[in-house]
Amino acid sequence: MLSRQQETLFLTKKLDQEPRQDFIFRSKLPDIFIPNHLPLTDYVFQRFSGNGDGDSTATCLIDSATGRIFTYADVQINSQRVAVSIHRLGIRQRDTVMLLLPNSPEFAFSFLAVAYLGAVTTTANPLYTQAEIARQANASNAKMIITKQCYVDKLINFQNDGVLIVCVDDENGTVALADGCVSFTELTQADETELPKPEISPDDTVAIPYSSGTTGLPKGVMITHKSLVTSIAQKVEGENPNLNFTGDDVIICFLPMFHTYAFNALILSAMRTGAAVLIVPRFELNLVMELIQRYKVTVVPVAPPVVLAELIQRYKVTVGPVAPPGGFVFVKSQETERYDLSSVRMMISGAATLRKELEEAVLLKFPNAIFGQGYGMTESATVAKSLSFAKNPFKTKSGACGTVIRNADMKVVDTITGVSLPRNKAGEICIRGDQLMKGYLNDPEATATTIDKDGWLHTGDIGYVDDDDEIFIVDRLKELIKFKGYQVAPAELEALLISHPCIEDAAVVAMKDEVAGEVPVAFVVSSEGSQLTEDDVTSYICKQVVHYKRVKMVFFTDSIPKAPSGKILRKDLRARLANGLMNLS
Repeated sequence: MLSRQQETLFLTKKLDQEPRQDFIFRSKLPDIFIPNHLPLTDYVFQRFSGNGDGDSTATCLIDSATGRIFTYADVQINSQRVAVSIHRLGIRQRDTVMLLLPNSPEFAFSFLAVAYLGAVTTTANPLYTQAEIARQANASNAKMIITKQCYVDKLINFQNDGVLIVCVDDENGTVALADGCVSFTELTQADETELPKPEISPDDTVAIPYSSGTTGLPKGVMITHKSLVTSIAQKVEGENPNLNFTGDDVIICFLPMFHTYAFNALILSAMRTGAAVLIVPRFELNLVMELIQRYKVTVVPVAPPVVLAELIQRYKVTVGPVAPPGGFVFVKSQETERYDLSSVRMMISGAATLRKELEEAVLLKFPNAIFGQGYGMTESATVAKSLSFAKNPFKTKSGACGTVIRNADMKVVDTITGVSLPRNKAGEICIRGDQLMKGYLNDPEATATTIDKDGWLHTGDIGYVDDDDEIFIVDRLKELIKFKGYQVAPAELEALLISHPCIEDAAVVAMKDEVAGEVPVAFVVSSEGSQLTEDDVTSYICKQVVHYKRVKMVFFTDSIPKAPSGKILRKDLRARLANGLMNLS
């Protein structure tokens, strides 16, 4: 009998000798013309300039924290004024500006201002520790950081190194501007007619969010003007748009704006269509439902799963200052009965796959809403979107994450041979199109591993396409842990663990969790003679990382299982978890 390795070699040689048939999957919607030669800001505001049919006096952004309302004209003018001001402060085309902000209109103004200049935005979670911020800011070579007063203490070293710090003013005006910081309000006083007009190429980078990709440490994802324009158009353009946002919609955004799902799939897409976005700084169940009722919200984007409502109600838990990625507290809370949620016509789930039973349960809470899922990653933008959201919708199945986005190709490949698979066969999902990233910043090796020579981006997710072109995600090849939609890179935590003087070796894997979906747990080999405890390890990590990266459990073991190449055998560790942690050594 052939071993698995021999069988794989045999199959590979046989397939190399035979012509391969590629099974390519396409959207049910026809391809459309996408003007992805335009700079991002020209495209987003195209309807509101020149001969466009948009109404510049229509509401664009609503700040739920202060009640401020900004029209489309306000958003353009404020963004252009900020662009003029940061240009005066020295920001030039292709320079990088970090946004370290919670959800706010100032986040949008800053992102758009940087784009107007042909410069680059890198977004970071404001709850990051000083060390995490430093790693991203240094890796992206940020020349300016736009933040709030309460986070300036984390940036002292940058001020000493000549990085400009801009502070969004305190909402109540009670906190004095920190020494050496520039007031954001001052940036909005410039003359927008002095806006520079750089020559922006479609292939110029406009954003560098950070992602762990399919493996390893967080990497800068270079997203171009062409990538973003393409991704927005794939969702909201055409006679039958896949995502039917309209000028009558009010879209609530409590998902963190530093996450590509919120800013690309929601805010920029909403701006292109003339919809209004209700910005919520943090998720609190009763607050969100009250806002839905007050502003007659029509679209509620969520990411499963969030904290259970029982936890919020019993322990008074809130997540701040940025929103948790989700909304399925709605499912288990009786609080929803107190509010009029009948205005909601669409609930969009993304950033993590959703179990079929949760999808069915949420429909009971929002009987007037169409519910569906989307699927994507930072590197690929949206890969699939439910056609239940289309202007002329299709019938869809519970548990599916949608059909492949228009103007793109998708295939499913065997994880061993790389051969493309037909319908109903599970393999790694691969996507190709102009919406993909340009590559990882300063990491050609990781780029080549993720995007092959034929332009296919390998997602690391295992799924299949059924007879109706619907996509189902069933497993994950990649090491990435998804905690309530947030990315946790095992390699990052492992590097921190191994830096502990009493830890010889360590590995981090995902453990299933009802509340978070997945949580990081650590297998640790302590040094000989060490009296290291679980509390010692969790406290050591807790001080160095944002809350969702904290190790939830520690298991001490004699060794970490590894392949001859040195690669950690995470499947073996996950199997130990599944088997009740028997035979840890």
